[in-house]
Parts: sequence; structure tokens; C-alpha cells
Amino acid sequence: MNFRKSLALAFVAAAAGLFSSCSDIASSGGGLADYQAYDRPAKLPSNPNNVRVKVSLSKQRTYVMEGSEVLLTMPVSVGAPGSKTPSGNFRIFNKVEKKRANSHGYAYRGDEVRKTTIGKRPAGYAFTGTPMPYWCEFRTNYGFHTGWVKHHPCTHGCIRMHENLAPKFYKLVKVGTPVNIAYSQPEDSSYGSIPLPPDAGPLPDYPGSMYTGSGYFTRHKAPKFN
Repeated sequence: MNFRKSLALAFVAAAAGLFSSCSDIASSGGGLADYQAYDRPAKLPSNPNNVRVKVSLSKQRTYVMEGSEVLLTMPVSVGAPGSKTPSGNFRIFNKVEKKRANSHGYAYRGDEVRKTTIGKRPAGYAFTGTPMPYWCEFRTNYGFHTGWVKHHPCTHGCIRMHENLAPKFYKLVKVGTPVNIAYSQPEDSSYGSIPLPPDAGPLPDYPGSMYTGSGYFTRHKAPKFN
């Protein structure tokens, strides 16, 4: 089957409101090996209670801060124009390392895998939710999680993190960590110009078994901190 085609069809369904606030389909430039090799330095905080997160929607950057020190700067994908990421002040209130979506995911039977919603699951197929590793929820149904990172806003409101950076972010934040999401952040000018991974759009997607099994939850480098 053409798995990329099924993902494209799933995106159309999502735009029609069949999916929840997140979308997990892939997006340019560079190869898959370059994408998988991408990483950013991170530093552990002196006091985890002082960690806060700042998200720049226009720049598509997330800054994990301790006071005025940046512990991690990473590119992210934010909500598309029709499904914008909410702005304002929030706190992370839920963390799930191996979260799966409830309403959308993958129907599978043998080696055949179809992306669909649970209500559209074909007869005779098992179903498992879309994996959203390193889920950090800041508003009901909106969270940071691993996903394909594009160079333009493309999600259904969630904030997608690169597979190698999501476990670092997950380690740096905790339940109660403040999150500020705004059109821009003061850090954009001084820290926002970082190397980017290849835009994920033209890249080949992982096979369906990566998502129906446990593979996507471990599809990252071991996180290291300075």
C-alpha cells in the first residue's frame, strides 16, 4: 500500500474536524539521515523549580529557560492558520512519556496499516492511537510531543518537537512548569537563529509498523546534557 498517500488522506480528514487538535503527518530539503542526526545542546537546571518555557509562534521556536539562561533552544512546528496553537500563559499539568491519541490512529491487519479515526476503523482491523511520545500537556488536548517538524505552521494546535529533542524537553520540564506562548519572544533576536533540521515534508515516512508498535517511542538518540 502507499502509506504516504494514506497519511495525506488522513490530513484531509483531520482538516474536516475528524481528528483532535494534533496532526502527525510528515513534511523539505535534506535527507532522512540528516533529519535523524539533528540535535541541539541542552543543559540541566540548577533548580528545576525555576524552569519556564517560552514559545514564539512566528519564529516557531521554543526556549526552555532558567532565569535569563537558555537551557534549550529548539525549532518546533505550531498550529496551522485554521487550527492555531493557543497563546497565553499556561502550566504543564500532565506528562505522559508514551501517550497515544484516543480518537485517531492506525487500523491494522497483518502487515496492512491504514491511518484513520477510531470511528472509521474498517471491520476486521485492530486499532491503536497515534503515538505522541513525550507528551507535555499545557491546555486540555494541547501539548508538546514528538512529531515531524516542518518549517511552516502545520499542526492542529499542538507543538511538535523533533524526535531527538522531545526527550530532552521532557526531562527539563515538570508538572507545574510555566509556559508562555506568544507571537514573538525577546529571545528570538538573540537565540532564535539556530541551525534547523531538514523540513520533514518531502522525507519518506516511517513504516506503519513503527507507529502500531513501540518503535516510534524509542526513535531518538539517547538524550545528553551539558
